[in-house]
Amino acid sequence: MDTDGGADGLKYECLLFDLDDTLYPMSSGLNLACRKNIEEFMLHHLHIEESEVPRMCLELYREYGTTMAGLKALGYEFDDDEFHAFAHGRLPYEKLKPDAVLRNLLLSLPQRKIIFTNADKAHAAEVLKRLGLEDCFAGIICFETLNPPVGATNYTDALENDAVLAGGEPKLIDLDDADKERSHPKPQILCKPSLEAIEAAIRIANVDPKRTIFFDDSARNIASGKAAGLHTVIVGSSVLVPGADYALSSIHNIKEAIPQIIWEGEGEQQEQIIQSRAFETVVLG
Repeated sequence: MDTDGGADGLKYECLLFDLDDTLYPMSSGLNLACRKNIEEFMLHHLHIEESEVPRMCLELYREYGTTMAGLKALGYEFDDDEFHAFAHGRLPYEKLKPDAVLRNLLLSLPQRKIIFTNADKAHAAEVLKRLGLEDCFAGIICFETLNPPVGATNYTDALENDAVLAGGEPKLIDLDDADKERSHPKPQILCKPSLEAIEAAIRIANVDPKRTIFFDDSARNIASGKAAGLHTVIVGSSVLVPGADYALSSIHNIKEAIPQIIWEGEGEQQEQIIQSRAFETVVLG
C-alpha cells in the first residue's frame, strides 16, 4: 500500500490541466490566429508602430508570460474584457471538434480535475464546449480568477460560492505579502509562468502540490510548476524539459505513458468513481 496516499488509496488527488495546445494540438491553428488578433489589437487599438508589433508581441510574451501582461507592464491602458474579446472572440473555434477519446479518458480518471489557463473564462468555456469536455472538470482557474476585479480584497471575493467545488474553503492570501509584492516592479497581471501565479492556483484549488500533477505544453510553465512543488508533465513533446517529471507527445497518451501514477490504488472501485465524477464545470472566479 502507498503510505503517501489518502484515504482513497490514490497517490495523487488532483490533476491540473493547461488548456490551449494541451487539451488540443497546436496544429489546430488557434495559437497562430490568436497571435494575429493580438497583433491587430496592438496596431489598431494601441497605435503601436506596425513594424514593431510582431517583435514586441513575441518579446513581451516571452518576458511576461502573455503579451497582454507585457503591455500592461509597459504602461499601456486598455480594458481587459475588450482585449480578450478581440484576441479570442474571433478565433476559428470551428476547427475544434468533439474529442470522445479524451472525454472518456478524463472521465476514467478518479482524481479531481481542474483547468488552469492564462486565458479568460469565455475562451475557456468555448474551447471546452467545442471539445465536448465541459463536464469533465471540477472548475476553471483562469484570467479572472487570478486577476479579480478592482475592489476584491482577496481571491475569496472572486471565488464566491464556487470555492466549494475547488475543494472546500480556500486558503486566503496574506495581504501583507501582496503589499510587499506591489513594492517591487512586477507585471500588473498575474499569469503563468510566474511562480506567484502557480502558487496562487494551488491555494485557490486548495490542493497539496505533492499530490497534484500539472500538465502543460510550455517548458517555462513546467519549470515554475516544479518549483512550486507540483509533479509535472510536459505535453506535446516526447523529450523531457527542465523540471518535467514526464513527457507526453499527446494528452491522449496519459494512460499508456504514466498509468502507475494516475491509476495507482484504484482497486475495484474505479467504475463507481467514474460514474460519480461527471459534473458541470464551474469557473473559479
